[in-house]
Amino acid sequence: MTIGISVFGSGRIGVIHARNAAKAAGARLVSIMNPDRALAQPLADELGVPVVESAEQALSDPAVDAVIICTPTSTHVELIEQTARAGRAVMCEKPLDLAIGRVDRAVAVLEETGTPFMLSFNRRFDPGVAALRAAVEAGEVGALNMLSLTSRDPAPPPIDYVRQSGGYFADSTIHDIDLACWITGELPVEVHATGSCLVDPAIGAEGDCDTAMTTLKMPSGVLVHINNSRRAVYGFDQRIEAFGSGGMVQTANQHNDNLLRTTAEGFASQSPLKHFFLERYEASFAHALDEFVSALRERRAPSATQRDGRNALVIALACEESRTTGRVVRPRF
Repeated sequence: MTIGISVFGSGRIGVIHARNAAKAAGARLVSIMNPDRALAQPLADELGVPVVESAEQALSDPAVDAVIICTPTSTHVELIEQTARAGRAVMCEKPLDLAIGRVDRAVAVLEETGTPFMLSFNRRFDPGVAALRAAVEAGEVGALNMLSLTSRDPAPPPIDYVRQSGGYFADSTIHDIDLACWITGELPVEVHATGSCLVDPAIGAEGDCDTAMTTLKMPSGVLVHINNSRRAVYGFDQRIEAFGSGGMVQTANQHNDNLLRTTAEGFASQSPLKHFFLERYEASFAHALDEFVSALRERRAPSATQRDGRNALVIALACEESRTTGRVVRPRF
């Protein structure tokens, strides 16, 4: 069974998903949807598929079994509803929406229609991250005590992006939040977050932060620490450490090589690769699509569901509440 896919959106994420869909085992790229045909035509020509200018047009094609939604966040709920009502499976970029009420609306439709749905929390599918979780689950660190996640961008995004992002926690930290819940297998009972504007004053002028630290306390007592920055001059810094009663496992940054050089002048190793998330997580985007396609072909629920997306947003919004009030917040799931 080959899964026919239409990709909604042709921006930087749409390009990644369309190219992956065009070469994924068990899948076939059928079309690219963008109301502005000119924006999508170069990508469509590259991949040898047509551009369609509306969701209705894409969903009217019987060759389309599933869609991947890569459009702006504000459009996600309507497109999810429309696709679910048309009886097609959905993979959607995070977040589902920035408002819990609208997320609940999408969740209700998905569950009413029984639509297979996967939220693209692609970092779960990074080989190193997946190996760390497997090690924790196998008991290699003993009883997990602490989980630390570092995620620092090479440079801040354009201010226009910041204005529509929903804030640092919903835009960026949400990836780390999802990983924390996925690795520990728990949802936090307490959230404490604090943030500063130390990188770009324009971000602070929008009421947002560019430097943040978050602590999550899990029901078991496991403590999670997340630190984020919009500026790491040495590269895209992505590391996780799981520490427990029996030891520790860590993921490392990617380098051109992993050599540690020792000379009379001291020790030296390379900085992380000077790229951003599209390059750093290239493999994870492909693996996430493979999981979606496999789940549809095997008629099982995909991993990273709408409930995972809702939980992560609840926690991200609790982080923002904690930052702005200075209080510990108990997320209300």
